[in-house]
Amino acid sequence: MTFGDLGDVAGLIAAIAFVLLVGFLAVPLWKLGKLLDEARSSVRDVTEHSVPILDEAASTLASANTQLVKVDTITTSAASVSENVSALTGLYAATLGRPLVRVAAFSYGVRQAFGRAGGRSGKHTGPDGAGSTGTGA
Repeated sequence: MTFGDLGDVAGLIAAIAFVLLVGFLAVPLWKLGKLLDEARSSVRDVTEHSVPILDEAASTLASANTQLVKVDTITTSAASVSENVSALTGLYAATLGRPLVRVAAFSYGVRQAFGRAGGRSGKHTGPDGAGSTGTGA
């Protein structure tokens, strides 16, 4: 065997080793391609299912906003009613409250005056003519 024949054998061995290396690396690349196909399919499925969910969420949010506008109207009306009741209460207190306090104070004073006047005239006598002790017996 000559040096040239030995170079041909070495080249043949190197070519076979290179083919084996390419074959060995082709399997993971093939699996990676399948994985990317599955990922693309999964993304497509997620997109197909998430778009209707997002549309439904948007319509629900729009409905909630409409209801919030109605609630805002109701709370504004309730605040207005509360202010009107407060004003009416103040008006009632100013109009009728002070005169009623004065009438009550006057009647209290009259009762006190009659009580003192009755106390000055002497002891009260009961229906049997005996003096009342206030004990009830």
